[in-house]
Amino acid sequence: MVKSRLHGMILASLFAALMGIGANITSILPFFIIAGVPITFQPVVSLLAGALLGKKYGPLSMIIYLFIGLAGIPVFARFSGGISAILSPTFGFLLAFILVAWVTGVMVEKSKSFRMLLISSFVGTVIIYLIGTNWMYIAYKFWFAAPTGFDYQMAWTFMLVPLPKDLALSVLSAMISYKVLRAFPAHTQTNLKHEVIG
Repeated sequence: MVKSRLHGMILASLFAALMGIGANITSILPFFIIAGVPITFQPVVSLLAGALLGKKYGPLSMIIYLFIGLAGIPVFARFSGGISAILSPTFGFLLAFILVAWVTGVMVEKSKSFRMLLISSFVGTVIIYLIGTNWMYIAYKFWFAAPTGFDYQMAWTFMLVPLPKDLALSVLSAMISYKVLRAFPAHTQTNLKHEVIG
């Protein structure tokens, strides 16, 4: 989908903005916050970034988003921002989004079949849960006020709430990516040569 460096930078900036929207679209609904962890649409945005922008610009979009938030712009969940986010129980999810975009990009660059897009979406979701949930557990155990009776099993129990949503959105991500990649294929060197000759 990315056709040039400039195009990639523009799309990376766009997806960074989409992350900010995805982080806060449910903030006005208090029941979308479980044990201090807001249920957002960021996972699907990170999956789409990797699938559509590739292993270079996908992670870059997530890094741009992260640094904008750490700089103090309120783009994180619940319209928060600032360097203090590093200590929050949800910061692991923000780090995971970068890795997810890269892993998804690597997998999709090998094959843009719907099967690969679906597999990469599920792999990305697993990465988000592994990194995010373990960070949440460590944060609550060592430097953040934990809910009563909080333990490792409870941390994973909390994550059962957004799991159906994230699995459904993983499938939706694969479907959207497949349609978009077929509609807007990236230019290859061969394509460029043909255009020049034509």
